Amino acid sequence: MKIPFMKMSGSGNDFILIDHRKPILSEDRMKKFARKVCRRKVSVGADGLILVEESKKADFKWRFFNADGSEAEMCGNGGRCVARFANLKGIAGPSLTF
Repeated sequence: MKIPFMKMSGSGNDFILIDHRKPILSEDRMKKFARKVCRRKVSVGADGLILVEESKKADFKWRFFNADGSEAEMCGNGGRCVARFANLKGIAGPSLTF
């Protein structure tokens, strides 16, 4: 399966970003997928995976997975990238909430 993605760098960290508003990955596959795609020299390679999802409260919500597959609530450098990604993809304008 082909999954469209963008790779971005924010203050020294790099991330794989996927528009996941129409779900591609099931909940039970996300952690394993993050471990696989974040592996350097074998896959895309990154410090983390960010999935952009629909939100009823904000412009979008995000799921952040570290390269080891663990999910974190926040990542400052990832936040920079996901905000830019959302703006570039037309998900949110230059002033946004997530």
